[in-house]
Amino acid sequence: MIDIMNLALPYFGLIFVGYACGKFRGLPEAGLAWMNFFLLYVSLPALFFRILAKTPFAELNNLPFVVATTTATAIAFGLAAIGGRLIGRLTLREATMAGLAGGYGNIGYMGPGLALATLGVKATAPVALIFCFDTILLFSLAPALTALGAGVSRSLPHTVFSVMKQILLHPLIVAAYCGAIAAASHFQPPVAIDSMLQFLQSAAAPVALFALGVTVALRPFERVPWEVPGLIAIKTVLHPLIVYGLLLLLGPFVPEWSATAILMASLPPALNVFVIARQYNAWVEPASAAVLLGTFVSVVTLTSVMWALKTGQIALP
Repeated sequence: MIDIMNLALPYFGLIFVGYACGKFRGLPEAGLAWMNFFLLYVSLPALFFRILAKTPFAELNNLPFVVATTTATAIAFGLAAIGGRLIGRLTLREATMAGLAGGYGNIGYMGPGLALATLGVKATAPVALIFCFDTILLFSLAPALTALGAGVSRSLPHTVFSVMKQILLHPLIVAAYCGAIAAASHFQPPVAIDSMLQFLQSAAAPVALFALGVTVALRPFERVPWEVPGLIAIKTVLHPLIVYGLLLLLGPFVPEWSATAILMASLPPALNVFVIARQYNAWVEPASAAVLLGTFVSVVTLTSVMWALKTGQIALP
């Protein structure tokens, strides 16, 4: 257990360092803009390009695994959105944000670092697949449902084109399919460029975790909407259970792949939930609360999952 705590606490520690700095230093929020740009357009794309480019392309061809993990994310999203709409009396736009809180884990900032540190390099391919397909799924649902909720009267081709454009040109998705192409063609970047990408990759996790802490600190909330605890429970408890069930149904899989899927599903709501909520000006303060409280809760839940996986307490499908 001490080994697991030593592995997990640096990640949570960076979040709480950022949170403390945001709470007590009093620096303007504008400074986060360049940090977020660096993460989204420079560091994280470098991370995912190198992850995919260095993964044997044959390992990425695992349709049952993609179906299991992506379906589980869709189910968690649907349960959270429907629950928010029916129980929390949310509008469709707000329920879409609630669905993201229940289905969209911190697969970009925390996921790769924790999975690779916990399970080793064999987690590389499943991490990449989960990131790509979960992101495509949720980045498709969010604009489509928010457009419906806003009552936007646009033609179906225009709506489809807009959604596809957002997906295909998203920097992380671009990095992912460029990495897949590099893996398929066995492309090796020049040593100098690869070294630069490695520097950028190494910066992704610490900068992202610190920025996550600062961001939630600068988004104080006076009350916690009562639907938020239920959404956090869906994300941190129910989502990994759904993944486990679908892996049993569609498996068997390599143990490291099953463990990676369960670990990634156990991650707390992503910071991007708040970013997207702010973009659409819907459910903004509850999204901030969900990210912050979900991160706090995951200190217990995620660490417990990591311990169970490392010690073989979970019978992997």
